[in-house]
Amino acid sequence: MAISTRLALFFFLSVLVLSDQSHGRFVSNLLSAASSSSDLLSDGVHDSQKPSESLLLIHRPFGFLSESTCEQTYGFLPCTTTVIGNLFLILVYGFLMYKAATYLSNGSELLLEILGPGIVGGLFLPILGALPDAMLILVSGLSGSKETAQSQVSVGMGLLAGSTTLLLTIIWGACVIVGKCDLVDTVAIDTQDTRGYSLTGSGVSTDIWTSYAARIMVVSVLPFLIVQLPQLLDSTSGRHLAVLIALIVSLALLIIYCLYQIFQPWIQRRKLAYVKHKHVIFGVLRHLREHALGRLLKEDGQPDKEIIKKLFKAIDENSDGMLSYGELKALVVGIKFEEIDLDHDEAVQKIMTEFDTSRNSSVEEEEFVNGICRWIRNAQRHSRGFSADSGARTMKFLHNFHRETKREHDLLDVGDQSDEVVEGVADAKWTTFKAVLLLLLGTVIAAAFADPLVDAVDNFSDATSIPAFFISFIALPLATNASEAVSAIIFASRDKRQTASLTFSELYGAVTMNNVLCLSVFLALVYVRGLTWDFSSEVLVILVVCIVMGLFGSFRTHFPLWTSILAILLYPFSLALVYVLDYVFGWS
Repeated sequence: MAISTRLALFFFLSVLVLSDQSHGRFVSNLLSAASSSSDLLSDGVHDSQKPSESLLLIHRPFGFLSESTCEQTYGFLPCTTTVIGNLFLILVYGFLMYKAATYLSNGSELLLEILGPGIVGGLFLPILGALPDAMLILVSGLSGSKETAQSQVSVGMGLLAGSTTLLLTIIWGACVIVGKCDLVDTVAIDTQDTRGYSLTGSGVSTDIWTSYAARIMVVSVLPFLIVQLPQLLDSTSGRHLAVLIALIVSLALLIIYCLYQIFQPWIQRRKLAYVKHKHVIFGVLRHLREHALGRLLKEDGQPDKEIIKKLFKAIDENSDGMLSYGELKALVVGIKFEEIDLDHDEAVQKIMTEFDTSRNSSVEEEEFVNGICRWIRNAQRHSRGFSADSGARTMKFLHNFHRETKREHDLLDVGDQSDEVVEGVADAKWTTFKAVLLLLLGTVIAAAFADPLVDAVDNFSDATSIPAFFISFIALPLATNASEAVSAIIFASRDKRQTASLTFSELYGAVTMNNVLCLSVFLALVYVRGLTWDFSSEVLVILVVCIVMGLFGSFRTHFPLWTSILAILLYPFSLALVYVLDYVFGWS
């Protein structure tokens, strides 16, 4: 056994001995002894009391007294009613849940390396990432009687609200700070950080997919609104039905989100391919404009078909009245595409497919003219500030079309995607075995220690008179999301738009899974066990944080440094909001 392991074990046992107040007997043993004997029992501190008083008066540090007894969890760690003892148990079980989340995260990454995105990246990884939270929420509502579950379910709600708030405030803001680069025209320059902590000139920027992820996160709060509707209407009869409807909607959103994640790589490739095709359109039109001396349009702004026919004849090298695949490829190869890495064969094939309406594997003169006219009208529709002047007009709409295409391409593809391509795993079998082992280990640890962690939080709440919601709101998300938070911050610190986009997309995705998967578990518990839904202030906090940060990320792709300050300040604001609503206005 390593020295560090021995020291950890010694510390573990020492704190247990110092913090536990069992006094050499379990309460269950004292109760059985009291029932079988009329003699007074000593608790080791007070020698002359009635048995009931002896059992109920248990000494606690700092003057805390409790009339409740504790129950041992699983039998391998002694229960305790002391403040220090329960705090220690929270730290121990919280650390174990942190390790479970770490194992699940590492196993997921290894599995992704082998199988790639799609089913794994879209279905398994989001679910596995939310598993520790879902497990804690599940056990918080399964414990003991209905009354016990009702008291402990606030732990699950605290975890749900705290996890969402932590990810979208402190972690989000930290990622902006560590990933900041110089902002030039709303675009972050990779690895360039010369402006220091300028609130407006320094920050991060993301791609359009990150904005889509933020919008999906906003939509995912819909079940919260549904389940809260009876409270808003001050109705008691429809609360149980509202929970059921919210559960169905939440499950439906979960399925839709997983399907979207599965097909997202394919959607991204299709959209990126379309933007590359728009680059080809611009390149061909620019080439034709140069050879037509700037006159592709008539005075009325319509395409000049006679000019286009002359250009067709110039491209038709063998003068057979048709453009072959080779002639179109010669045209494309002769055009310089500086912005993109173009596959010439793919570009020619798309031109063929779009122009060759007769499907005879060649482009006739009329087909070419009609195709170029469609391209011109398409470029005109995408042009901004279209002017009516003949020669300048052609230049203007092509320039604007090119500018919009570059902007769209930049939002879709923020960096060199080759950085993310996995070349191949050297030992696929061993890596697969290791990934499965980590996933199983993480799942087992999460399942084994979720219940004792919830019990420790509930007991600590009883011992300190601090509401269990606030303990779980602050402490539990640190355990279940610490691994994810640390990796997100480290990843964001690479100071690239690509890594910033992936980081914020993962944060939005994690919150979305909280809002659909974890909430589904929570709603199922409330419905099946007939618990009371009375979490108005907690739901309001989730709605405020998700909607504010979601809308913030939905309509902009750059985040100056000042946005991190606002995000971080949302965390104490959320805590204060729950406290004021619950304990000042009495919402709970």
